[in-house]
Amino acid sequence: MKKKVAVIYGDGIGPEVTKQSMKVLDAIAQRFGHEFEYEFCLMGADAIDKTGSPLPDETLEVVLNSDAILFGAIGHPKYDNDPSAKVRPEQGLLKLRKSLQLFANIRPVTTYQALHHLSPLKPKNLEGVDVVIYRELTGGIYFGKKELSEDGNTAMDDCTYHRHEIERIAKLAFEQSMQRQKRLTLVDKANVLETSRLWRAVVREMAANYPEVAVDYMFVDNAAMQMIVNPKQFDVILTENMFGDIISDEASVITGSLGMLPSASVGTGTAMFEPIHGSYPQAAGKDIANPLGSILSAAMMLDYFNMFEEAKLVRAAVEWTLENGFVTKDIDPVNNYTTTTIGDLVKDFVENKIPSAINKSNLSLSKSTII
Repeated sequence: MKKKVAVIYGDGIGPEVTKQSMKVLDAIAQRFGHEFEYEFCLMGADAIDKTGSPLPDETLEVVLNSDAILFGAIGHPKYDNDPSAKVRPEQGLLKLRKSLQLFANIRPVTTYQALHHLSPLKPKNLEGVDVVIYRELTGGIYFGKKELSEDGNTAMDDCTYHRHEIERIAKLAFEQSMQRQKRLTLVDKANVLETSRLWRAVVREMAANYPEVAVDYMFVDNAAMQMIVNPKQFDVILTENMFGDIISDEASVITGSLGMLPSASVGTGTAMFEPIHGSYPQAAGKDIANPLGSILSAAMMLDYFNMFEEAKLVRAAVEWTLENGFVTKDIDPVNNYTTTTIGDLVKDFVENKIPSAINKSNLSLSKSTII
């Protein structure tokens, strides 16, 4: 199978982690007889520096003609620390989501036994945690009308949702529930917000079409608490844009490292796959960033291509690295391995090149060949 993949390295650690994903994808292609054709594009601070735009027209043209997008991260302190900046990296990402109608952000949250000691939660609360968060991505307060009074003392962000926006992501969440434990939780603030009341009304109507799915309704403040107290109660979480942004980042801490979590953004056009972490500019160029979130995002892309066996193999490779203590600095500040080494190990596992005996002293020197 041949697929065209648009690659957006982005900013900070984006290029480093994305290169490891491509390394793994090439190993998958070699083993299973596929071909991934990459085309590289600019977006974010890197694009602003080179073109003046956070999302150049050339990039939009490439992604529209690709089968999927593999994305790194965007953001830079010179924009984060300047509230007056008129052009910002995030504008490129929001425009891309809107242009491609990427209305659903899908974030799986899986815990690993080898990382339980890093989680702020007690081990007994981590066993069996397996959640998928469906976050609406193109509506709500992030895309609403924004106003600042002339005197600079009053600001407004409008939050708007239309029925069809809710229906299309709710349909995906219900269908996913049918493939899992048949439990769906709508997270809203229906006791206060009119938009949340619309969400609840629409989901209640749609629930009649999925009688096997047990639907629960939870206010976002309670959901934030329950995510810490008892995360295993959740199966599929459905929520609006801002609530989803916040609660999925909260859920990411449960795994023990923000660098572990992948995501997919899907809609009516080309789908995009990216780790949920930011650009982490302090680590850029140091070969210390955790590439597993990006690699697991590539596994989600393989699922999107219906390459289910291939995706399963990538996930098995990631779990193997964790179980054997091959981790980056964010997981173990003392005994750790480089971004490149972790990518090489996952690639070697995919290529079935991992020997029964492993010489970790060679790996500590970042050698790609295990002796």
